[in-house]
Amino acid sequence: MLNKIIRYFLENRVITILILVLVVVWGISTSPFNWHGGIIPRNPIPVDAIPDIGDNQQIVATEWMGRSPKDIQDQITYPLTTSLLGIPGVKSIRSSSMFGMSFIYIIFDDNIEFYWSRSRILEKLNSLPPGTLPEGVQPALGPDATALGQIYWYTLEGRDPATGKPTGGWNAEELRTIQDYYVKYSLSAAEGVSEVASAGGFVKEYQVELNPDAMRAFNVSVMDIMGAIKKSNLDIGAETMEINKVEYLIHGLGYIKDVSDLEKAVVTVRDGVPVRISDVAFVNIGPGTRRGGLDKEGVEAVGGVVIARYGSNPLEVINNVKDKIKEMAPGLPQKTLPDGTVSKITVVPFYDRTGLIKETIGTLETSLSHEILICIIVIIVLVLNLRASVVIASMLPIAVLSTFIIMRYTGIAANIVALSGIAIAIGVMVDVGVVFVESIIRYMEMPENRGIRKGKAMVNLIYKAVSEVSGAIATAMITTIVSFLPVFAMEAQEGKMFSPLAYTKTYALASAFVLGLILLPTLSYILFSVRIDSKRIRKVLNYILIAAGVLLSVLYSNIPALGLTAVGLNNLLAHRWKKPGISNYINIGIALVVATYFLAEEWLPMGPQKGIIVNLLFVTGCIAIILALLWLLVIYYERILRWCLNNRWKFMLLPIATILCGILIWKRIGQEFMPSLNEGSFLLMPTSMPHTGIEQNLNYIEALDKRLAAIPEVETAIGKWGRVNSALDPAPAQMFENTINYRPEYILNEDGKRERFKVNRKGEYLLRNGGTYNPADGFRLIPADSLIPDRKGDYFRQWRPEIKNTDDIWQQIVNVTHLPGLTSAPKLQPIEARLVMLSTGMRAPMGLKIYGPDLETIEQSGKAIEQALKDVPSVIPSSVFYDRAVGAPYLEIKLNRDNMARYGVNVEDLQEILSAAVGGMILTKTVEGRERFPVRLRYARELRDNPEALSMLLVPTATGAQIPLKELADIEYARGAQMIQSENTFLVGYVIFDKKQGKAEVDVVKEATKVIEGKIQNGELKLTKGVSYKFAGNYEQQERATARLMIVVPLALLIVLLVLYFQFKTLTASLIHFSGVFVAFAGGFILLWLYGQDWFMNFSLAGVNMRDLFQMHTINLSVAVWVGFIALFGVATDDGVLMGTYIHHVFLEKDPQTRHAIREAVVTAGLKRVRPAAMTTATTLIALLPVLTSTGKGADIMVPMAIPTFGGMLIQSMTMFVVPVFQCWWREGLLKKEEKARNAAENSSPGK
Repeated sequence: MLNKIIRYFLENRVITILILVLVVVWGISTSPFNWHGGIIPRNPIPVDAIPDIGDNQQIVATEWMGRSPKDIQDQITYPLTTSLLGIPGVKSIRSSSMFGMSFIYIIFDDNIEFYWSRSRILEKLNSLPPGTLPEGVQPALGPDATALGQIYWYTLEGRDPATGKPTGGWNAEELRTIQDYYVKYSLSAAEGVSEVASAGGFVKEYQVELNPDAMRAFNVSVMDIMGAIKKSNLDIGAETMEINKVEYLIHGLGYIKDVSDLEKAVVTVRDGVPVRISDVAFVNIGPGTRRGGLDKEGVEAVGGVVIARYGSNPLEVINNVKDKIKEMAPGLPQKTLPDGTVSKITVVPFYDRTGLIKETIGTLETSLSHEILICIIVIIVLVLNLRASVVIASMLPIAVLSTFIIMRYTGIAANIVALSGIAIAIGVMVDVGVVFVESIIRYMEMPENRGIRKGKAMVNLIYKAVSEVSGAIATAMITTIVSFLPVFAMEAQEGKMFSPLAYTKTYALASAFVLGLILLPTLSYILFSVRIDSKRIRKVLNYILIAAGVLLSVLYSNIPALGLTAVGLNNLLAHRWKKPGISNYINIGIALVVATYFLAEEWLPMGPQKGIIVNLLFVTGCIAIILALLWLLVIYYERILRWCLNNRWKFMLLPIATILCGILIWKRIGQEFMPSLNEGSFLLMPTSMPHTGIEQNLNYIEALDKRLAAIPEVETAIGKWGRVNSALDPAPAQMFENTINYRPEYILNEDGKRERFKVNRKGEYLLRNGGTYNPADGFRLIPADSLIPDRKGDYFRQWRPEIKNTDDIWQQIVNVTHLPGLTSAPKLQPIEARLVMLSTGMRAPMGLKIYGPDLETIEQSGKAIEQALKDVPSVIPSSVFYDRAVGAPYLEIKLNRDNMARYGVNVEDLQEILSAAVGGMILTKTVEGRERFPVRLRYARELRDNPEALSMLLVPTATGAQIPLKELADIEYARGAQMIQSENTFLVGYVIFDKKQGKAEVDVVKEATKVIEGKIQNGELKLTKGVSYKFAGNYEQQERATARLMIVVPLALLIVLLVLYFQFKTLTASLIHFSGVFVAFAGGFILLWLYGQDWFMNFSLAGVNMRDLFQMHTINLSVAVWVGFIALFGVATDDGVLMGTYIHHVFLEKDPQTRHAIREAVVTAGLKRVRPAAMTTATTLIALLPVLTSTGKGADIMVPMAIPTFGGMLIQSMTMFVVPVFQCWWREGLLKKEEKARNAAENSSPGK
């Protein structure tokens, strides 16, 4: 089958070229990168920073304002939870009851369709039995979005339309009104938006404040005033009237339009005189009660958050939102201030995921381009044939474009993980081309084929060469793909995170293999058969090369373009060389220099500040060292292999010792769930005490933002206290969220790539105002628009010299945010925090859940465990905090039922009066154009702001008399719940903590478990009967993922072994070729261990520490690292398969019958395979160097995946000796058995 495909496309080269053009155009069209394809229409893959790894979750939110958490829990949360538990596919239900709000989180199995689950919830809510919930309470299903949906946060600010500078001039009430009734609805209309939630400011209210003295004088009750307000706000329609043959619509206008309309409403009539509301109450406009707000760098702000719909393309949604903002901007209100300044409402974003997405995708784009450049360099060096190098190198971009096409039409979004699948597949993709082309070159160099370069003979030559190795490559590809089955078998968060990688890696390998069969033979035929025999044409072409090189270098100041000139000159002078091959080698050298220069200029591993020469030397050195070692291996391979064959036991000590070291390290290495992605922002989430009031919370948030904004590396600091008006934000008023956007290390352009700026010969940056800035004279922040962009300039660093990484910035944040009365906060980022909070209920990635019969018991145990955890050596003591559930101060009004009976007052009437007069009751809403404002009734503040005034509240009796509240109830201070958490109806409390730097999550939890259990056993820690606890968060996820991997990884290895068995037909041969997996496994773990050793690579070159350059620190065994190992297993098997295939072919050809002949056959096969094996190892190792030094967004996930592959491939070269040694051992054993059998047969024959 494969041979037929190869021959068909090789003989029909026009079809092949058309397929090539189609793939290139289609691939550019679907590419996720911001390529400008000219006339090619764009239909890009959906793009995001990371996959949506949140739970399959729906939220039911219920508002019952003014009610305590206990009332919410008993009357709303508990009955709703018990009703929702029976929905099909529900895995668990968590709930949170707080002041005035209930949130219920229904987690479904991952196989339940998102919108199907929403319809089932709505069915259940609509069919609740009467009386399940209090009258007038209506639960609502949250937005059709996930934890990753919050993609765009903004504030509304008054700014000068001409200069864009802040002007102010708008109060919090005006801004909130504009947000609620203009901006919110405009942005909600953008395609892909699920919800726009408002935050900050004051909701405008008409407030009717009762005057008890006037009420007593007019003998008017609260109920009378309530009725009057409700009846004073009504428009009606009374059909139509025809006058003079014209139809008029009758419209009765009765809506409240201003304060005077409300004041004139009639309550009753006394002695023929109307008693108006203005006679018994004061009417004014004021702010509504709020449970959340925004602060921008110490100033109260108003804004909102845009939430993307489930399954939408985040980048596309953000662009749609920005288009809407541009569209509505001219129509936003503006005013002229007293000083003549014009202040126009402007939407100012403070969290925009566009930057993160573009930087993350940019990191991957850069890594891919670096890998392709490196592969080109390695191929040129190892093949020493420019034509062959072009054939192999051209396969990479075409295979990547093919992968984009498949991703686009299989629904795989482009994100850091999906594109990493392509990045880690590059080495294997190159191997396909290397093996095919190396086989073609080998055939061309055979004596009988030296004159063949064109026609049918060339077609047959290429066909034989490619078909000879196609079966082995197919097996190698299958084993590589099969080795990724464990990733497909992952579940929950890790499955959602890494399954895109498994798909894209599979797509990339399949594309490379198919293109290797279809396209590579045709390209090889074209490039190897092209010969320009006319000296005149060659001379003209060389002159064109010389002119093009000079022209390009002058026009674009591009030094590498002179490489074209050098090639042209060398070709013109080729006749002067005594040996004919010298000119070719010079061209190869020129190509190497140009490619290496390009790589060094783009990669800059030593840093931009070191200049191109230092970076070029470092890049050249890295490549030269690896290639030199592998070339030495190729040169001395025969000698080393013969020694290994003659000293098998001595040699086997090396791989055995390596494997034992790997196993020992594996057993001792720390474990964690997943490395966090650098989002370019931090989210600081401290909390205040449960009794803290709103005024103090405002002071806290203002102080935090001012301190954070003073850090030079911080670009903006926006603080939120409490919650925004969305079901996705279940925060109490005592919780703070400070979004801290720090500046990227270097100024970036709009595509997320570092931008260069003009410098003079002294290294000083030239400014637009004519000045200069020298970083050596001291750190200064220079805005990007003050610098002059220059493609040949230097990158501009925005961090102080002492700030080396984001951990240093976080430490600066921690240092300035210690405030009395505030708890510490774990290190979190916006996306990470949303995922953690909505998936676990906790505000930290590590924590402990405590279950108990009641809140007091849970509180007591939680505080005890909090103290115990502070003694755990690997835990940061200041990070340990039990989220207080009890501790909010209450004023409890205890009704005296005997006195109430005596005065004829029932409970419902009294409670309604209390609710209206003290808390305030919204009775109606005004209709003012598109704006709607509530009308609230309550007592004046001075009559309800202390217990004594409250006790004098007048209550009407059955006789019409009014008596003070103190005659009917007692007012007492009490301590109660601030928030009530539950899981599957059982009460729960959370203790959160954070681990020390370099510690593994699993090790920390094991140590914490040991400390807690030890304290329980010695009586130091006492837990109340009925209390249980368990560790949750990332640890829980890691335990589940590890348990799954321990099943599926061995299963995948077994499947790989079966594939090998189908190829080689014997179990022994399959095990021999499988042996490389164990060696590579050990190499990966050894490198992981070395990364955590302070002495390893701890030296400097040109002032740059190598540990810092390669970001060497303790790497724990996470799911990302396991994915790296799984990728390694497939690659490690490939060399063994190809080596075994060559040995098998040699044995079929020679059929050795002596020990010496067997060893010679093994050596012959090994010598055939050693060069392509060295090439594949070199490309894999060197291609990973840019990934290992990458520091951009997304590197946090790529690096842990790359380390096992790099370490494994370093050691895996041993397979080039292990497989031949085992093969020789096995075949010699078979020969001995045959000799014994033959001798036994001869001895037992009748003639003996």
